Amino acid sequence: MLVIKNLHAEINGKKILKGINLEVKPGEIHAIMGPNGSGKSTLSAVLAGKEDFQVTEGEIYYQGKDLSELSVEERAKEGIFLSFQYPVEIPGVSMINFMKTAVNEQRKYKKLPAMSSGEFLKYMREMKDLVELKSDLANRSVNEGFSGGEKKRNEIFQMAMLKPKLAILDETDSGLDIDALRIVANGVNKLKTPENAVIVITHYQRLLDFIVPDVVHVLYEGRIVKTAGKELAYELEEKGYNWIKEELGE
Repeated sequence: MLVIKNLHAEINGKKILKGINLEVKPGEIHAIMGPNGSGKSTLSAVLAGKEDFQVTEGEIYYQGKDLSELSVEERAKEGIFLSFQYPVEIPGVSMINFMKTAVNEQRKYKKLPAMSSGEFLKYMREMKDLVELKSDLANRSVNEGFSGGEKKRNEIFQMAMLKPKLAILDETDSGLDIDALRIVANGVNKLKTPENAVIVITHYQRLLDFIVPDVVHVLYEGRIVKTAGKELAYELEEKGYNWIKEELGE
């Protein structure tokens, strides 16, 4: 599904990613862990197509397509979803209208008919129940006045509505209490299928108690320096990232 080869990227002339190699197959959950400044959020931004970041070397293929040839909008319509570390508020835009537009734009891209208002509201109720979203949140403006946990739950609801092929969760656990973490993780787990894939970007092992990864990668100073199964997350929790420095002889 996703193949990254020797990816280098920078922002404002500062090199951040220094040769990322990664392959994600359908049905897999990959966790990317690493200390602050290692390049985790840069990687998610590059995959989503944020223009602030410049790819200077390497290739990214998504479902056989060269991602460099797809705009941000096209990537979203092709099924790439990015959950932000700090979701933005959009005052004056209702969640219902926002999601109806997004869902129908995606359907249009796939040459499917638009959902009627009745079909959309029925679908939205089903997805709200699936991810345990409170009804009042869906009736407000996008993220306006939401707590941190509500914003993260709202993003998982958006993910449920759009049914992406590749979901990238950028530090979704940041600032969540244990109950909100469980709700967010349950939503992700319920949406997992053999046809889609998830990349979970996190500092901490605790999220991976709820979303169990197939593969764990350690990103350190712009490179993936270690890859293993879920046991690697527990090893990092126990030993910290200084252990990685020692292994690399730094």
